[in-house]
Amino acid sequence: MSRDSRISADDVRHVARLARLALPESRIEAMAADLRAIVAHIDKLSSADVDGLEPMAHPSATVNRLADDVPEPSMPVEDLLRNAPDVEGDFLAVPKVIGGDSA
Repeated sequence: MSRDSRISADDVRHVARLARLALPESRIEAMAADLRAIVAHIDKLSSADVDGLEPMAHPSATVNRLADDVPEPSMPVEDLLRNAPDVEGDFLAVPKVIGGDSA
């Protein structure tokens, strides 16, 4: 018997309780089926032959592009403000995130 066929509705309820998730009873069987499919996929990946393959952090070779840190003129304020979604005078307008409704 594969691991995925042993995932039951009771297992889903147990994991939901541990994760403190309010999972409606109507979704339990669908969630069990989803979890069985996920575990089946992991089993399939686990069976791949990786002997002789070197572990890697990224699937493709990446190289950091490091440019010289040379000061250059900044974008003109008028161009920046023209592209902004909202402005107040000569400033970018953003939602207030600190201090609530008071000024």
